[in-house]
Amino acid sequence: MLLKWELSATTEGGHISETGEKKFSAGELHIETTVPKCTIQKAAGQIDMKVGNDEKIFMNGYQTWTDCPEYSVNDHIRGLNKLPRKIIDHYSFDRYSDYHFVEYPDKKGILHGFSWCWFRKGENYRLFASLNEKTGYTMFRYNHKEQKLFLEKDCAGLVCEGRVNFFDLFYAEGSEEEVFDAWFAALQIKPLTDKKLFGYSSWYNRYQDISEAAIRQDLAGCMRLFEKGDLFQIDDGWEPFVGDWLTTDQKKFPNGLKEITEDIHKAGFKAGLWLAPFVAEEKSDVYRNHPDWFLKVNGGPWKAGCNWSGYYALDIDHPEVMEYLREVFRTVFDDWGFDLVKLDFLYAAAPYGNALETRAGRMYRAMEFLREVCGSKEILGCGVPVMPAFGLVEYCRISCDVSLDWNDVPYMRIIHRERPSTRNAVHNILSRRALNGRAYGSDPDVFFLREENCRLTKDEKEDLAKLDALLGNVFLTSDDPSVYTMEMAEKYRVLRGFTKAENVKVYTDGGIRAEFDLNGRHQRIKLFKDKKW
Repeated sequence: MLLKWELSATTEGGHISETGEKKFSAGELHIETTVPKCTIQKAAGQIDMKVGNDEKIFMNGYQTWTDCPEYSVNDHIRGLNKLPRKIIDHYSFDRYSDYHFVEYPDKKGILHGFSWCWFRKGENYRLFASLNEKTGYTMFRYNHKEQKLFLEKDCAGLVCEGRVNFFDLFYAEGSEEEVFDAWFAALQIKPLTDKKLFGYSSWYNRYQDISEAAIRQDLAGCMRLFEKGDLFQIDDGWEPFVGDWLTTDQKKFPNGLKEITEDIHKAGFKAGLWLAPFVAEEKSDVYRNHPDWFLKVNGGPWKAGCNWSGYYALDIDHPEVMEYLREVFRTVFDDWGFDLVKLDFLYAAAPYGNALETRAGRMYRAMEFLREVCGSKEILGCGVPVMPAFGLVEYCRISCDVSLDWNDVPYMRIIHRERPSTRNAVHNILSRRALNGRAYGSDPDVFFLREENCRLTKDEKEDLAKLDALLGNVFLTSDDPSVYTMEMAEKYRVLRGFTKAENVKVYTDGGIRAEFDLNGRHQRIKLFKDKKW
């Protein structure tokens, strides 16, 4: 293959431009050049890329919630172009992903993604991947009409001088196992743990409607089903407002969380707590009392989304913000006694770069800070640009939130790719399955066996649970096990055993089929038989 590249920049003396070509096949490819002090305008490249109509294409989405299935060559990725601008601005829909800095042409045969992509024919993969995203996210864009793969480094505005590496790429061809093993060997990244995480999260049954009594009720139910060392996680709803992390909602948890954590430990479980460290909602004390703590864009605080009362991004360059967060994690771990934190909405730490640091470099810095302050305590990452989490968290979400039905209500389907949806979650569980055990332990989100407060069919619930068990290292439910029948409890134990499956192969052509070895026996299961994708 031949990569044609170009670099354009501005200096005090005017404009400079460089072009070049470099051949490469398997392995690493590094494009570097020497420049005077300059401001990068564009760093891009292109490769002639013949892709047959029978091939599947994967383009990794910007962050963990971004829907990114395998595509056909004439598919397109829908942006926000069809939504009225007033709706987008009112709900900040363009803040959840790459919409505020990437053009979506909404044309058939044009697909884009970040950090890695592949082209698959049967079991043969052609993998293109980045080896260094700190210098800027590597965006891949495939144009089927032109039969070209375009590359662009997200580093516009960065000031550079001297030797500049603006593309550090990797290419491999072969089976799924071969290409991903080779990429992660080149990255020199290994997961922080290979331990599978089982247990409970309060979110997908009670959502924010939790209390001390409700949590104790669910804890008692979990003691009937789960094993010593499993996770009992208190999700969103314990705090007064998002951003106010140093105390609990006094109406819901008048006695705080320390006694509950002690009871979780007495039950033999690991205690987990949900936080969104880099954001604060409009109703919070942090937002009202510390306006200088927030990231400013165009003169005002950067609104990161419409959840809760609307929430805003904290400025990780503000020393008081970082000291506040250090105190938050000290309190959570040392005073309250939690063992694991689920850290959510992490993308808000780095919506923009600047002259000294790319958007991706800022995201890496935020993740490295979290690793530092959490020390030996475990992190489950969520809502984070995918590659900056590699090797820095024990566990990480690979999908959007599941919904209590197959694809959420119709009006939700017209918004962004990061919405809650079981359908979209299944896309990503399948397409990002190779990250499990290589980048971290993958979290495919929760499964359900319960009958109440869930509109998934019996087959959908069972198939979702099978996928979670086979393709992730996090196997959580939000069911209250105290309502399980004996049949449900036995089904849970069988599914829990599925996590010992090896040599898993998943096929998405003509439906979804999984083949795997379980306890030394080759088995085959059919999943989501009649679903349209």
